[in-house]
Amino acid sequence: MSPLRGRQVAETYNLDLVCLNPDAKTPVCKILNYGKYRFESQKKAKEMKRNQRAKEISIHEIQLTPVIGQHDLDTKIKQSLKFLNAGDKIKVTLRFRGRQLSHVEVGEEVIKRFIEGVSEVANVEKEAKLDGKILTCILASKIKK
Repeated sequence: MSPLRGRQVAETYNLDLVCLNPDAKTPVCKILNYGKYRFESQKKAKEMKRNQRAKEISIHEIQLTPVIGQHDLDTKIKQSLKFLNAGDKIKVTLRFRGRQLSHVEVGEEVIKRFIEGVSEVANVEKEAKLDGKILTCILASKIKK
């Protein structure tokens, strides 16, 4: 029907004539309540954004020291397993202080023990690398969110 006839029909039902595709050879229009249409489209956009945000993987940081005790290391491993079972990633940082930096191999051994403790549910995404006074390693969960 013609645009003028479409407007008349829309006005009789107290609705709006919305042009969906004005660039087409014959413009495509729809008679609907524009306020309700806009509200529903915004609601869909919010829902899609919320679902997208839920799928994001967060990175949790676990801090260690080269002189950490076995019990403390086991506690850190236990906490890390909770994060990994939830599907998150873990950034393990080991900070050297003072003369500890001259014995980097001690810190690397601590990180190896930590990785062995979580090896059932985690893959090493980024190997341990010394950056200044901090030795960092990133572990990713084998479990998908």
